[in-house]
Amino acid sequence: MIRNVALEEISDGKLYGLNDMVRAGCDECKDCCSCCEGMGQSVTIDPYDMHRMSSGLKKSAGQLLAAELELNVTDGIILPNLKMEGEKERCAFLDPKGRCSIHQYRPGICRLFPLGRYYEENGFRYFLQVHECKKENRTKVKVRKWIDTPEPVKYEKYILDWHNFLAGLRKLLNHENAKEISMYVLTSFFLEPYGEDEDFYGQFYGRMLAAQEKFRWEV
Repeated sequence: MIRNVALEEISDGKLYGLNDMVRAGCDECKDCCSCCEGMGQSVTIDPYDMHRMSSGLKKSAGQLLAAELELNVTDGIILPNLKMEGEKERCAFLDPKGRCSIHQYRPGICRLFPLGRYYEENGFRYFLQVHECKKENRTKVKVRKWIDTPEPVKYEKYILDWHNFLAGLRKLLNHENAKEISMYVLTSFFLEPYGEDEDFYGQFYGRMLAAQEKFRWEV
């Protein structure tokens, strides 16, 4: 989700890489689930998130969208996001004790929090959101460890390519093709399952190439 806000208003003024230490450690969020409430439609799901949750929970993307996820327009394109439920608008994956029931398969945005991504011309770096996490006296942890994702360098490349891919599609959007583009993205990148025994990234880039050829566009 694109945010039009000055970095100095929401961060500690620093940018971090995978091997940097950042004050994000929150003692495993003991007695706190504030960041899992009232998030609206902001926790968007990318294709790797969907694949990870679908594989881990043994549910199809369609089943997840019928229960814990929902679809909303994000910067012009329909994308899945975590569903918030009840009076407190809690994440649908929170258990009765306020703990994440899919911690091992949680989405990338959840893994980042309270970090965010700051996109630059040729990549992105991380920043610490200073007003978001209510935990005090957070400890320092290496960014690579905090995001808790296999092959983090390959993952970062995928995140950047997905970001740029969506940005390129948005430039093509108009009243006539908006629905077609959204349905293509939803079907090709989310609803069509990825092979369990094949490399996810190889499958993803194959689908991205097919999309570029379909819409006659280059990233």
